[in-house]
Amino acid sequence: MAEASQEVVNKFCVAWSRRNLDELMGYFTDDAEYQNIPMGPAAKGKEAIKKVINSFLPMAKGLEFKVLHTAANGNVVFNERVDIFDLGGGKKIELPVAGVFEVSGGKVAKWRDYFDMAMYTKQLS
Repeated sequence: MAEASQEVVNKFCVAWSRRNLDELMGYFTDDAEYQNIPMGPAAKGKEAIKKVINSFLPMAKGLEFKVLHTAANGNVVFNERVDIFDLGGGKKIELPVAGVFEVSGGKVAKWRDYFDMAMYTKQLS
C-alpha cells in the first residue's frame, strides 16, 4: 500500500509542472481536504480546493515541485520538496515545503503543506 500511495503522490507532484487545473483536480477524492498550514483552515471538497489552487496557479508561468525526499507508511506519504514558481521576467520563488498526503482509493484524500509564510511573501515582493 505504501508504494502505491507514494506513486500517486509522486505523479501528482510531477503533474504540477503542466499547470493543468483539470488534471490536478483528477488526483483528489470528491471529499478531499487541502490545507496550507500557515494560511488557515482547510479547503474541503473538490470545488473549494479548485478555488484555492486557482488563486495561485495562474500567476506562475512555470511551476515545479522538486521532491527531495519521500517516505510512506501505509496510505500516508510525507515529502520534503522545494516548490519553484516562475513568475516570468526572471522572477522566481523557491519555497521549501514539507507535505503530508493521505491517499484513499488511488487519490489524494488529505493534503497538508507546511512552509514559512514570511519566506514566501519576502520572495513575492
